[in-house]
Amino acid sequence: MLYGTPTARRRDAQRNRAAILEAASEVLTAGEAVALMPEIARRAGVGQATLYRHFADRHALVGAVITYQLDRLDALIAEHAGQPAEFRRLLCEVLHTQIAMRGLVSLVRRLDQVTQDRYRQRAVAAVAAPMKVAREQGFVRADLVPDDLALLFAMVQGVAEGTDDVGAARAAADRAVDLMLDGVFRG
Repeated sequence: MLYGTPTARRRDAQRNRAAILEAASEVLTAGEAVALMPEIARRAGVGQATLYRHFADRHALVGAVITYQLDRLDALIAEHAGQPAEFRRLLCEVLHTQIAMRGLVSLVRRLDQVTQDRYRQRAVAAVAAPMKVAREQGFVRADLVPDDLALLFAMVQGVAEGTDDVGAARAAADRAVDLMLDGVFRG
């Protein structure tokens, strides 16, 4: 900060932060609910000091990874904007990403309820806009509402957490996604 004005991050600091977030996402995607900071630093190609300079502790890192993943969700939705016929593929991708991020979702469930609700509301709000367009154009059930998206997310998570075997959990959750989407979309 120079004279009370926040300065922009240097490019190398921006690259390091992005690499750390990507590495942390990879670790959590691998099904490891306990993400060790040294492993994340190693995968990001940075030292532990650099990691801690960006994120004071694991809670700060987890919050940043969640925000990073929600930003990716926003980008994915923007990619499909104005394509209501693609909503099934979009929702399927969102639900499969949730399955892949089982470790991260498990960490989110350990956060206080207010924080959990804030993240859930942001995810539902992001998917609700294209859902509304798909509903208006007859691609999904006429009675589908944003609260149903939260229900779908919870159902998939329940199936994904039903076993400690990551492969079996993913297979069961994939089947659950297919069954749920058949109930949401019109033929």
